[in-house]
Amino acid sequence: MKSALAPAVMALLLSGCVTARMHSEAELSAVGRECGLALGELFQDESEKRLLFLFRVQPTVEQRVCVNRWARRNKLKTVFVDAINFPPES
Repeated sequence: MKSALAPAVMALLLSGCVTARMHSEAELSAVGRECGLALGELFQDESEKRLLFLFRVQPTVEQRVCVNRWARRNKLKTVFVDAINFPPES
């Protein structure tokens, strides 16, 4: 009986170790449109695939919820970049 349960238990334990993947620009653009974002405001970085960046000044609550929901379904953490300080021009 124990030997029959072992593979099922191992599969369940390993399912939490799913590695994140890079989503295509088309996928991210579709999600961005769905959430009311402009092209390029939602992106991933190759160096940290588990993060999904939302680069928008003052995103609405609805936009944040929409992006968070999609990120969670895809095993990603959302990073909101909404404060952009440009250096003064000289």
